[in-house]
Parts: sequence; C-alpha cells; structure tokens
Amino acid sequence: MKPKSSKMRMNKPSLSATQLRVQRAGLHEQAAARLRTLIVRGDLAPGEPLMEVELSELLDVSRTPLREALKLLAMEGLVELRLNRSAVVTPLRRDDITELFEAVSGIERIAAELAAARMTARDLRKLRDLHERMERFHEAGELRDYFDLNQKIHDLIVACARNNALKATHESLMARVERARFLALSSRARWDESVREHVEILQALENREGERAGKLLAHHVQRTGQVVNDALHAAGETSGESHAAGEPISAEA
Repeated sequence: MKPKSSKMRMNKPSLSATQLRVQRAGLHEQAAARLRTLIVRGDLAPGEPLMEVELSELLDVSRTPLREALKLLAMEGLVELRLNRSAVVTPLRRDDITELFEAVSGIERIAAELAAARMTARDLRKLRDLHERMERFHEAGELRDYFDLNQKIHDLIVACARNNALKATHESLMARVERARFLALSSRARWDESVREHVEILQALENREGERAGKLLAHHVQRTGQVVNDALHAAGETSGESHAAGEPISAEA
C-alpha cells in the first residue's frame, strides 16, 4: 500500500478589493509636485543644492518621503542625485537643450498635423478660448498665468492628435521642457514673439491646414530652444565657465 503524500496543497489566497485598491497620492508624490513647480518656475535654480533638512522643514515632511520625491524628480531629469552629497537641481546644458527641443519639435509637429484633421469644433473653440485668455495675461504682463495657459495649449494640441503613443512620449518630456520654456519666456522679446507665433498656429489649425500648422509649431518649439541656448551661451561667456557647472542664468543675458 502506497504511503500517503506528505505534501500539502497550497491554496492560492483570493485578493480582496481592499488589497487591489491603488492608494491616493502619498506624501512623496505631494512633495515631488511642490518641488517640481519650484524647479520649473526657477525658484530653485539650475545647479542649486537641495538640502534635505531645509526642504523637510519647508515642505513639512520627513526625510524619507523627501528622498522618494527626489528619486521621482531624478527620473524626470529635473534633479541629479549624487553619492554621499546633496542632490542638485539638474543644470541646464546646451547639448541637452538642443536634443530635447529637437525631439519635442518633431513630436508637436506631427501632433499639429494630425490635430488639424481630427479636432472637433468643440476642440477648436476650447483652443481659441485658451488663446484669448493667454493673450490677456500677456497684455497684463502676468507671466506665470500666461505660462500656465501656454502649457495647456501645447498639451491640448497634442491631445487632439488622438494618438496615445504620441501623447505618452510628449508627457515623458514635459517636466524638462516646461522649465526651459519658462526661462525663455522670461525674456520679454521672446514672450512677444511667442504670442505672434501662437496666433499663426491657431489660424492654421482653424483652417485645417495640417502641414502649415505642423511647420509653424515645430519652428515655434525650435525657436524656444534656441533662445534658451543663446542665454546659456551668454551666461557661460559672462562667467567664463560652462553653465553645466550649475550657475543660475537669466534669459535676459
């Protein structure tokens, strides 16, 4: 007579809805959001050390979620982590800016071409409304409010391409792009020029001129990258050093 097997059957536990439910944004994500805004708006300058003790107090979080927040921002390219040293805000480097805006200009060009054919009448009304509100902020000299709407316009055009792969790729670059765009718009000359370019882009989309809209938007994005690089070059000449070392700059340079 064969002996009974001593092996026990392992029942697979059932997963409850509570176990599967995704938790709401934790402290580290909230801290990352706050720091992201400060970096994009230039309140934390390129190359600036991020002192954990000071930031923990300012954000009212412990150092553990702060460190997780810094890791998230490092993945986005906004922060550089350094072994046994404080993390720093990623410096703006000319080669990086060139590559970044080459990529984004290509993405937004394709998006504009597709959006011109796929935008609904409602989409176009929303785009015009955003544009008109953005112009009012420009006239009032409200840069930060203008900047917020400018970003929404670029995002809307990409969303109206109705291409999820394109949208996801665009979103993965946006944190780095927003920081450079804000710097470029801090030059009044570029700000005025940018508004005129947006008028032409809007007209091309409303007229369903996909190729023209794509070319205009690509040029608009490339021009922004050029302005940032010109500022980096001027700052480097003034300091006698490469800006990769982390010296803060102004687009008026």
